[in-house]
Amino acid sequence: MSSSRRITLKELAQHLGVSTASVSNAFNRPDQLSQDLRERILAEARQLGYRGPDAKARSLRTGRSQIVAVLLAESLTYSLNDAVASELLSGIAEVLDAHGHTLLLLSGRQANDRMPGSASIADGFIVYGLMPSPSLLGDLPSQRPQVAVDFDISGQASVHVDNAPAAHAIACHALRSPPRRAGIINLRLTEQACNGRIGDDQTLLSADQTITRARLDGFFQAFAEHDIDPATLPMWNIEENTFDVCTPVIEGILDLPDEERPDLLLCMSDRIALTVLTLAERRGIRIPEDLRITGFDGIAEGQYRSPRLTTVRQDSVEKGRIAARMVLGLEPEASRLLGTELLVGESCP
Repeated sequence: MSSSRRITLKELAQHLGVSTASVSNAFNRPDQLSQDLRERILAEARQLGYRGPDAKARSLRTGRSQIVAVLLAESLTYSLNDAVASELLSGIAEVLDAHGHTLLLLSGRQANDRMPGSASIADGFIVYGLMPSPSLLGDLPSQRPQVAVDFDISGQASVHVDNAPAAHAIACHALRSPPRRAGIINLRLTEQACNGRIGDDQTLLSADQTITRARLDGFFQAFAEHDIDPATLPMWNIEENTFDVCTPVIEGILDLPDEERPDLLLCMSDRIALTVLTLAERRGIRIPEDLRITGFDGIAEGQYRSPRLTTVRQDSVEKGRIAARMVLGLEPEASRLLGTELLVGESCP
């Protein structure tokens, strides 16, 4: 074949003696072909300089771009570095890769209250977490599939874990040994920004706005069942689930006088709990003798270090897989609630 022009899909199919659908599937739906046939098509395409079906032409012809957008509540940098968010994205990408779709990442914190124009080409949307601006959700094309993860969008399917029951279970485990002074470190739970002790002037977000309120409700239920008034518990709030943002809040807790410092801290995330562990060890505070700590998420780091973290494991990869399958129409768009697993480690035996 002449190398002076770009070979077409039809010409490549004729050259290989296969259907045009087989060539298209080799690039866009690899699950529809045997591995040997797909590899033969791709190898010949590379040799002849064929780079795959033209995405713009396909979009105009079919009305589909083969692109799924994930709208993240946080910045891209934060989301890619956060263990839970990156596991979710891994699950989404796994399904999209297997079905010839491309992943488009969008950040709600970088959108200036408006959805970027690039979002208009997406065939569907996965929304992860509470958006900083409600107007962003209004910009999503209503005729395209939308699935929310760790968040609810009215009238759309969602994927959650059993946050309240899981938090109740881990709190009940911790309260089997009655604490002298318990405390709770929350994650972005106040209506107004608060990186520190939560005072009476702070209003907490509701459970339908954030999963961390559902976790707090689970904690409160456990304390009430153990005859501890939740209203008497000191609570702190963390604005971002990173070591640097957690550190000043946790240092303030750990540096309290002995008679005021909690001997049990229930943390809303493993990142918060691991920061407590690190800073406590630097101060010679013994874990769990002087301070017992629990987390939530079950990230690998918490299970590989010593003392091993007591936490709740959620399957973030599977959450991503389910959301992606719904958007692609591979399973019904119906809200899903996934179970969790209590992992008992040395930080709160």
